[in-house]
Amino acid sequence: MVETAAKDLASLPLPPKNPLPFLQRARALRSFHTGMDRLRDAGGPVTRFRLGPKWLMPPIVVATSPEAIRDILSCKDDAIDKTTRVFTEFRRIIGANLFDLPYEPWLPRRRTLQPVFTKQQVRQFGGHMAEAAEAVAATWRDGATVNLDAECRALTLQVLGRSVLGLDLTDHAADVTEPLRVALTYVADRATRPIRAPAWLPTPARRHARAASATLHRLANDILRQCRADPAKDAPLVRALIAATDPVTHKALSDREIADELIVFLFAGHDTTATTLTYALWQLGHHPEIQDRVAAEVARLPDRTLTPDDVPQLPYTVQVLREALRLCPPTPTGSRLAMRDVEVAGYRIEAGTALVFGRLAVQRDPTLWEDPLKFDPDRFSEGNVKSRDRWQYVPFGGGPRSCIGDHFAMLEATLGLATFIRHAEVYSLDDEFPLAVPFTTVADGPLWVRIR
Repeated sequence: MVETAAKDLASLPLPPKNPLPFLQRARALRSFHTGMDRLRDAGGPVTRFRLGPKWLMPPIVVATSPEAIRDILSCKDDAIDKTTRVFTEFRRIIGANLFDLPYEPWLPRRRTLQPVFTKQQVRQFGGHMAEAAEAVAATWRDGATVNLDAECRALTLQVLGRSVLGLDLTDHAADVTEPLRVALTYVADRATRPIRAPAWLPTPARRHARAASATLHRLANDILRQCRADPAKDAPLVRALIAATDPVTHKALSDREIADELIVFLFAGHDTTATTLTYALWQLGHHPEIQDRVAAEVARLPDRTLTPDDVPQLPYTVQVLREALRLCPPTPTGSRLAMRDVEVAGYRIEAGTALVFGRLAVQRDPTLWEDPLKFDPDRFSEGNVKSRDRWQYVPFGGGPRSCIGDHFAMLEATLGLATFIRHAEVYSLDDEFPLAVPFTTVADGPLWVRIR
């Protein structure tokens, strides 16, 4: 965020009003993966509008430029905070965790969890992906047709269970996949409605969301109890969370706080990694020349199960995943709330304004990317990355509140993609990759490939 003296801030202009009609603005705001483009095309990279009186819904500023996203995400205090409706509803349903906490309680939680997610630590609970991917690939037969989305979801669920929780989640899929979908769909729907039922009213949707949350918490609490009862149980992340302490206060996490963090890790590590793998494989199935380069890179490694130590030898595979994350980021939009007047991209943003920033919009902006819809992993060669604005590519966010699990996500996805391509060639049978965003980006239906 740009630091601006109060007298200078008052002289800055407000962002221009977005000229789209009311209903089109409302639909665009609720369409997470395409709406930001429409708002930008109509009014520019930073525009403002209202969807109702301030007491009902805060005024909204939509940001779709690297400069604006930088100013929002690089805020180092509570001037721009995670207090928008989406985070409030997330806390109510899922629990208070590193993803949704406001600044003051977030700061000690981040200090506590940061050592758990260093690159070195992640290697200790991120190495099962290749072994699990080999097990999945072993079930594929030459000439078979498989649903990539289903295969990648089953894979990430299996890996999360083995690497993180010490549990075979294939037997608990019903306790994870559907409850997450129900809870997160409710959060997203309620957060973007101008008119909502009071929080105390037990509507059918709220009852279903709370029941889903209760299922997730039972699973997390059972895992935690098992770990405390059996010190030999292999559950690396749970062990790390139990041992974690705030380096300033030396306070450990409570069991409720650990359970809340485990649930958000299930949410982040299941849907997002599965969709990234699915999208990358689908693109490789349409680009055999790119798939051949990945296969050649993997073939240079020893003939054994891949490990985290192999990832530095897979730079092009990583480029493929980064390009997949550009075109299909886990969360296409993000939001914050201005707690006081601030400057964003040369505009004055008034206190109480909801700031919505378009990750997908900036990562597909034709003024920033040549042929932006083309799948081209060479965009992420070392030279190209250095010549580009850091803030036009933000799949994991940026600044103090960037995704703490980005190392884990990239490690898992790299080992999974390399292992699949080592064992099979894929040929995509679907020309389109339909997207849905109930909360995070997912494939809106099966994605079929033929295996050779």
